[in-house]
Amino acid sequence: MKEKSKMTQKAHAKINTFLKITGHKNGYHTLLSRFVKVPHLYDTISFVPQECEIFTIEGCGDVPVEVNTIYKSFLAMQKTLDLETDFFKYHKVVVEKNIPSGAGLGGGSSDAAAFMCLFNEVCELGINTPTLAKIGSTVGADIPFFVYDYEAANVSGFGEVVEAFEDEAFEIELYTPNIHCDTALVYKTFKKELFDEIEPKSFEGWEKLSSKEILKNVDAVMANDLYKASLLAYPQLITEQPKGWYFSGSGSTFFNIK
Repeated sequence: MKEKSKMTQKAHAKINTFLKITGHKNGYHTLLSRFVKVPHLYDTISFVPQECEIFTIEGCGDVPVEVNTIYKSFLAMQKTLDLETDFFKYHKVVVEKNIPSGAGLGGGSSDAAAFMCLFNEVCELGINTPTLAKIGSTVGADIPFFVYDYEAANVSGFGEVVEAFEDEAFEIELYTPNIHCDTALVYKTFKKELFDEIEPKSFEGWEKLSSKEILKNVDAVMANDLYKASLLAYPQLITEQPKGWYFSGSGSTFFNIK
């Protein structure tokens, strides 16, 4: 078992330098997106010794344990791998939150992925990364990217296809207004109002270009198909965008790269 002093894992935020919806299948949207890890923004997941009657998570505000992505990922690991463990009878999960929720930065998914990787390592479960990512994909579409822990990757399908990408280096600036964007609502808005506008040829080959190459030729609306849907769902975002900045995921964070 991993040393107690090392029972901690960083859960980094991500941005989507571009995000294009490619279709809709079985009730879910498919996409092609460039995910990039944000080096300077992360939550911290720790396992802290404590006797617990039930699975205990601290640090996630008023989010009920049963809907927390960390707990959902634990249940998914248990079910898929037929795991029996009493580890969490003697340890609680403590989350130090720095990534805002509803911000398009993947905080909940990153926390779940960090939990899964730490649990796998601490308890010496021996689960390989592709298997862990596949389990994570049953909980959240962004989780596989965080499990693979790439600096940048092209993500496609429902989020389960993650291919490492050697992106051109850049610094990331973030601005997150005090607006919580509900991912489900944004996708629902896209399907209702914008799905018929999909033009696959308009972003053909983007997966081969660096993020800088793509963003120097497109604006925020062209870079992220969910931006227009987010504006329809949350009109107040219109006045929040810094000039020339881009939009991450389903929002509400704007970013600039340099």
